[in-house]
Amino acid sequence: QVQLVESGGGLVQAGDSLRLSCAASGRTFSRYTMGWFRQAPGKEREFVGAIIGNGGSTYYADSVKGRFTISRDNAKNTVSLRMNSLKPEDTAVYYCAASVSGYSDYRFYAYWGQGTQVTVSS
Repeated sequence: QVQLVESGGGLVQAGDSLRLSCAASGRTFSRYTMGWFRQAPGKEREFVGAIIGNGGSTYYADSVKGRFTISRDNAKNTVSLRMNSLKPEDTAVYYCAASVSGYSDYRFYAYWGQGTQVTVSS
């Protein structure tokens, strides 16, 4: 069982940066691929990026590649999403999630946080 709690969301202007954090419970955090998803009103949940258990590989959606960076600290059971050059279309509720299998499809993820709102004004 893994419990996830996101933090760091807020209201920013286009071009600003924001860092989201996700704190995980449990002693097996390094076993999990950690993913970030987002969901805007009226839209489906969208893969943002993921990082494998040892932090050796990261994956990003094309829409955020080059602007967003995922990192993790297995000693602290945390994963972060650094978002630069934010755009209004990045506005969404952002979720972190834990998977023991794949990374890009939300169905791989067994554990989810409650989400944190990110709003980017133009």
